[in-house]
Amino acid sequence: MKVPILLERPSAFIPVAMSVMALILVVGSIAVHGIARQADEGTVAHLWQLLIAGQLPVAAFFAIKWLPRTPGPALRILVMQLGAALAAIPPVFILGL
Repeated sequence: MKVPILLERPSAFIPVAMSVMALILVVGSIAVHGIARQADEGTVAHLWQLLIAGQLPVAAFFAIKWLPRTPGPALRILVMQLGAALAAIPPVFILGL
């Protein structure tokens, strides 16, 4: 099975979509409120945490199901999922949000 066909599986694209949504939340929060620290975590912070943590079980399911069947394409998709998560995490820690 090739990578584009495997990407049609929900367990392949949902973690990437969740990471993109987490990054959009961070960028949107910065655009609206700036990078000033807030006294308490708001809704955006909680949604970001849920999106980042929630993709782990989906990615684990994908790895368990597809790595034994199609190791090459599945590994590429796992790298894509990891890259998307790594794009969404650093802005929060660098900017101290």
